[in-house]
Amino acid sequence: MASDTLALLIDGDNASPKIVTGLLAEIANYGVAIVKRINGDWTGPNLKGWNDCLLKHSIQPVQQFACTTGKNATDGAMIIEAMDLLYTGRFSNFCIVSSDSDFARLAARP
Repeated sequence: MASDTLALLIDGDNASPKIVTGLLAEIANYGVAIVKRINGDWTGPNLKGWNDCLLKHSIQPVQQFACTTGKNATDGAMIIEAMDLLYTGRFSNFCIVSSDSDFARLAARP
């Protein structure tokens, strides 16, 4: 088993809790996720299906209010969070979970 440290950041607006068990099993092939966070607007009904999953897998919810509709507040917050974590120097790899392409440039960053 690898000993690399990973940061797992999940876009709750664009990911399903159904993928988490398989996702964590795959991540274990690469190292240990010492940070597991999911971002989204927890005041709305869209993320209610995540509640049991978060407790079971010790994933920390991060509140990002949807101040206006159609904007990428969660995506922007996750990008800033990823960069903040990167500059701590604690992580050898990152796992960003989303179904949209807003993170393509971040993922391609050397």
